Amino acid sequence: MLKETKLLNYSHPQIQKLTRNWFGKTEKDQILAIYNYVRDEILFGYNAKDEILASAVLKDGYGQCNTKGILFMALLRAVGIPCRLHAFYVDKIMQKGAMKGIYYLLSPREILHTWVEIFYNGKWYNLEGFILDIKYLGKLQEKFSEHAGAFCGYGVATSDFKNPPIDWNENNTYIQKDSITKDLGVFDTPDDLFAIHKQRLGWFKSFAFKYVVRHLMNRNVRKIRER
Repeated sequence: MLKETKLLNYSHPQIQKLTRNWFGKTEKDQILAIYNYVRDEILFGYNAKDEILASAVLKDGYGQCNTKGILFMALLRAVGIPCRLHAFYVDKIMQKGAMKGIYYLLSPREILHTWVEIFYNGKWYNLEGFILDIKYLGKLQEKFSEHAGAFCGYGVATSDFKNPPIDWNENNTYIQKDSITKDLGVFDTPDDLFAIHKQRLGWFKSFAFKYVVRHLMNRNVRKIRER
């Protein structure tokens, strides 16, 4: 669970340059540094599609569960941390707020979702809490400051909106888990996953998402982050 693939292209010069920052650290410190980098330096946002190279996610500077997961895995494998991908379907209501209007109504009921699992100290850990950057989540919590307990929407699905388990210290982290509707199993690489499962979009909706819908969603996310 360390191999390089087309999507996990960790020999790319920009990824190699970045990972030099973490060589020489303890394994725990490497995981924490990479986790925090992907969570907060790669902003929450929507790329052109799920199946993009890790280096492309890095260049974009933003991503969602599947694309940030690709970059996260590439960085982990580049420093020798074994990792794999766990795939699910989630209810689209988790995206409501980031996704609005007619394009929310026309989107598929279930959305392909992933988190990354790392092997550390003889145990597998589920890491999902890197999807939303701290600034976005903090502004969302400000927007709904009176809300406590469970929350679903704007890219969040958690039982504890004020204190979701997003910080890693040898633990599982989650931010969208409570919207899961179906478990699709574990995959060694994202390449293996996308060979079997893809978003449930036809060619027209895929075209509309790439050129129109995601830009509207990114605008909605930016408005919250910059409020």
